[in-house]
Amino acid sequence: QVQLVESGGGLVQAGGSLRLSCAASASISSISAITWYRQAPGKQRELVARITNGGSTNYADSVKGRFTISRDNAKNTVYLQMNSLQPEDTAVYYCSTALRSTGGGIWGQGTQVTVSS
Repeated sequence: QVQLVESGGGLVQAGGSLRLSCAASASISSISAITWYRQAPGKQRELVARITNGGSTNYADSVKGRFTISRDNAKNTVYLQMNSLQPEDTAVYYCSTALRSTGGGIWGQGTQVTVSS
């Protein structure tokens, strides 16, 4: 089975940027879609961004215009470029093959993003 590993999280000041990576152990071109989810303290897990193997993308309204999802098939990696970060973006970020935030599919271990004001 394919395995997913997130990296790139850390501590950043409001207005700053981070780039998250989701490295897959197998070809991502064979996966219909890779989705970034996040879970903030005291809140439910939510969809952040999604990219299909055809290149179509979807974003949560809260991150549109600030976040960009992309992929590099040669490296079997999906990226999430996060700009203009806000404290409300603080969460654990996960990449997954799941189409629902409630589970199923394959999940990475998550990477912590903390944004200070």
